[in-house]
Amino acid sequence: MTVTMKKISTLAAAALFAVSLTASQAFASGSTIVDTAVKAGKFQTLVAALKAANLVDTLKGTGPFTVFAPTDAAFAKLPAGTVENLLKPENKAKLTAILTYHVVPGKIMSADLAGKKINAKTVQGSELMVNAMSGVMINKSTVIGADVVASNGVIHIIDTVLIPQ
Repeated sequence: MTVTMKKISTLAAAALFAVSLTASQAFASGSTIVDTAVKAGKFQTLVAALKAANLVDTLKGTGPFTVFAPTDAAFAKLPAGTVENLLKPENKAKLTAILTYHVVPGKIMSADLAGKKINAKTVQGSELMVNAMSGVMINKSTVIGADVVASNGVIHIIDTVLIPQ
């Protein structure tokens, strides 16, 4: 009985890995970080913010980039009116600082971080605290999806918007 359960667990794990790999590869086939975020459907606020900050072309560029991408739910956790305020043209510099704080030069996969505590310098200029000792935390945000590969880098999905000091 335990051998059968072990085989089923192994097959289920292999199937899950194959599905996630296939999804990641499907996104990567020529899709940039921005294209991948749009296709995922759960980054509408992030994409709108990238457009408002004129960063779409940058994140469609050569890269490679590592983006810690907050979901729409992460943006919804901000105080009421925050997103709307940041999207105003007069707040473009602040919005740009917040968005570039989510981007690290280079392509950093989860395997590169496993078991480590590091500081990673962002495009914005400040550092993020990465703790991958048990799961992965970026500052106080949790990585809820890792290694979404794009043609010009990788996306790690986070549950909280990162705000630079």
